[in-house]
Amino acid sequence: METFEKVKWKQFILPVVIGLVIWFIAPVRPAGISLDAWHMLAIFIATIAACITQPMAIAGVTLIGFTMTVCLGLAPIADVMKDGKLVQKGALSAFSNSSAWLIVMAFMISRGIIKTGLGRRIALYFIKWFGKKSLGLGYAIGAIDLITSPATPSNGARAGGIVYPLINSLANTFDSHPNDDSRKKMGAYLVFTEFQTNIITSSMFMTACAPNLIAVSLAGKAGINLNWMGWLAASVVPAVICLVIVPYLVYKLFPPQIKETPNAKEWANEHLQEMGKMTAPEKVMAIIFAATLVLWMLSSSIKLDATTVAFISLTLLLLFGILTPKDVLKETGAWNLLIWLSILVFMAGKLTQFGFIAWLSKEIEISVKGMNWLLVLVILALILFYTHYLFASATAHNTAMYLPLLIVAVSAGAPKVLAAQFLAMFSAIMGSTTHYSSPASSVLSASGYVNQKEWWNLSFIFGLLYILVYGVIGLLWMKLIGMW
Repeated sequence: METFEKVKWKQFILPVVIGLVIWFIAPVRPAGISLDAWHMLAIFIATIAACITQPMAIAGVTLIGFTMTVCLGLAPIADVMKDGKLVQKGALSAFSNSSAWLIVMAFMISRGIIKTGLGRRIALYFIKWFGKKSLGLGYAIGAIDLITSPATPSNGARAGGIVYPLINSLANTFDSHPNDDSRKKMGAYLVFTEFQTNIITSSMFMTACAPNLIAVSLAGKAGINLNWMGWLAASVVPAVICLVIVPYLVYKLFPPQIKETPNAKEWANEHLQEMGKMTAPEKVMAIIFAATLVLWMLSSSIKLDATTVAFISLTLLLLFGILTPKDVLKETGAWNLLIWLSILVFMAGKLTQFGFIAWLSKEIEISVKGMNWLLVLVILALILFYTHYLFASATAHNTAMYLPLLIVAVSAGAPKVLAAQFLAMFSAIMGSTTHYSSPASSVLSASGYVNQKEWWNLSFIFGLLYILVYGVIGLLWMKLIGMW
C-alpha cells in the first residue's frame, strides 16, 4: 500500500515564521536596502533556517526556496531577452554553476575509487606499512584520508565510505567495540584521529569538501578567482604541519589502551591476499585518478578549467567501463548536492545583485573603520569559525556568512585573494567544532566510539591548535609566497 513520504512539518514552523516576519517588516527595513533585496533576504534566511531544522532533505528545502523566488517575482524562470540581447538571466541558470558541477564530477571519480577497490587497497597498504604501533595506525588513517581527499568532495563520504569501515574492522580485531568500555582500547582513538585529519585534508584541497567549492563560487561573485593549485599552494604548509602534529596529539590526549598492534600488519596482509593482485580496473582507475590530479594542478597554467578536467575524467571512466551510466545515475549524493549548492549560490548571487551584500558589508566596514586590515581579517575568520557552533551545516553557514565577511575584509584593505583564501580555509577547519559540524563528524560520532563530552572537549582544544597554525603560520606562509 502506497503512503505519503514523511515530511517533518513541525520543522517548517520556525523557517516559515522567520521568513514571514522578515518579509512583512519590509516597511521598516533599514534605509539603503531595496524592497527586492529585503524580500530576497526573507526567502534566503528562511531557506537557510530550513537547512538547519531539516524538515526534509536539503535539496527539497532549497527547491522550495527556489520556487518561491520565482513565483514571488524576484527572478524569471528563463532568460529575458530584448532586441536579441540578454536583459536578465533566468533562475534556471543557477544549474550552470561550474563549481557545483565540479563537485558532482568529483563524486563520480570517488565512486570509481570505491567501486574498483582501489581506495580499500591503498588503505590496507598504509595499515600494513605503518601499523606496528597504535600511533602508526593513527598516521596511517591520516594518510588514507589524505590520499583520497583531492577527489572526494564529500568529507562524509570519505570518512564513512572509505576510512570508517577499515577503522571498525581494525577495532574489532583488537576486541574494541562501540558503546562500551572496550571502545577505549582502540576504536575511540582511531575514530577521533580520522575526524581531525579529515578536517585538515578538507582544508588542504579545493575539491576535498563541498563548502570549499561554495567559497570558490562566492568569491567569484566578488570578482576573486580561487584555483585548485593556488589553493594547495596556500594551504599546504599549515595543513602538513597539522597532519604531522595531530595524530600524535590525539595519541597523547586521547590515548588507546592498546599501544602495540602487531596484529594490524597481519590483518592488512590477510585482506590484501583476499583481494589478490591489482586488477585491470584498479590500474586504469589509478592512472585516471593520477592524471586528474596532475591536470587540476596545472589547470590554471594550461588554461583548462578544473570542471572540464573532471568531465574528461568521468568520460574516461565511462569509456573504460569503470563506471556505467547506471552508476552515474545512482550517485544520488552528487545530484542532491548539485541541486542545493546551485540554488544556494544562486540566492546569494541575487542578494548581491539586489545590493544587500554591499549594504551589509558597508555597515560592518563602518564598525571596523580605522582598524588594521590584518586585524580585521583575523577577527572575521574567528567570527566565521566560532559561529559554526550555531550551524549543523557548513554549507548553510558558508552560504550565509562567507561573502559578507569577505567583502568587509577587502573593504578594510586586505588583498583580495589572500582574504578569500584565508576565510575559505577557516570555513573548512571550523568543521572541527562539534559532533554535528559536518557530514564526517555526523558519520563518525554516530559510531558510538567517542561520547559527546569527549568530542566537544577535545574538539575545542584542537580548534585552538588550528586557529594558531592557520592564523599565524598560515598567514606568514602566504606572505612568503607573495599573497600579501
